[in-house]
Amino acid sequence: MRRTTSIIAAALLTFFSNLLWPPLADAQSVTLHHVHGLAYSADGKQIFVPSHNGLAVFSDGRWSMAPGPAHDYMGFSATRQSFYSSGHPAPNSGPVNPFGLIRSKDGGKTWDKLGLEGESDFHLLATSYGTNAVYVFSHAPNSRMRKPGIYSTVNDGFAWKRAESKSLEGEPMNLAVHPSNNKIVAAGTKSGLYFSTDGGDNFKRLGSGEQVLAAYFDLDGKQLWFSSYSGKPALTRLDWGSGKKTDLSLPPLTQDAVAYIAQNPAHRSEYAIATFERNVYVSKDGGKTWTRIANRGQTMQ
Repeated sequence: MRRTTSIIAAALLTFFSNLLWPPLADAQSVTLHHVHGLAYSADGKQIFVPSHNGLAVFSDGRWSMAPGPAHDYMGFSATRQSFYSSGHPAPNSGPVNPFGLIRSKDGGKTWDKLGLEGESDFHLLATSYGTNAVYVFSHAPNSRMRKPGIYSTVNDGFAWKRAESKSLEGEPMNLAVHPSNNKIVAAGTKSGLYFSTDGGDNFKRLGSGEQVLAAYFDLDGKQLWFSSYSGKPALTRLDWGSGKKTDLSLPPLTQDAVAYIAQNPAHRSEYAIATFERNVYVSKDGGKTWTRIANRGQTMQ
């Protein structure tokens, strides 16, 4: 058990804390030095993987780097209309560090500032796909957030609301927001999976108390996917209305676990997962079988 905890702790530490700037990869040799999110384009034709040096894109069986600045995008999350992110500017690129909250409406080519630049870097950020609501976890106070906690905005950062987070045990490791009801939010901690229907003011724990490493609402809002680790990695789909759980198959993961989950908006049976060790897989049958498209950061054409 102690060894299992150290594996996940080491992976999380590497994932969140490495501040080295690797060289920019060209379109023929894309390397995922870190994975800071996972999302499909609205038309379902592209998978975006934010890393330390910009947005990597998988499309038509090939990898490339997206046009736009090669920033370190943290907390990257997509809605039907926009990408939202936080993070740090590329060296000598000009923007204030850290970003606070930023938004792109053109696939990452250009980004709009939505506030808190120079103040906050939100590693933990989640969006409601159909409403554009944004939830973040702030580790420290800033000019808009007087104390640490979960905050949400429904107007692109103009106003923020702090969630009371009653009955949430432990600091959240991930957040997920319902695609059409932005008051429904899930949070994973070392103590388990928690669910709220009032914007995070009150949570209840769902199921057992294994540490939950990733959470994601299906785009129809009926299923909540989450990954966990208790001796071995697991991926589960939960019908949160009925409470029915379905254990899903995973590809062989050695000392690894699922860090991000995404669904193709155009082909709803297609999903992608990314792991802490920078493996990326795609399933076209609802998670029954998986095809690897990146192996420990090395992309596969």
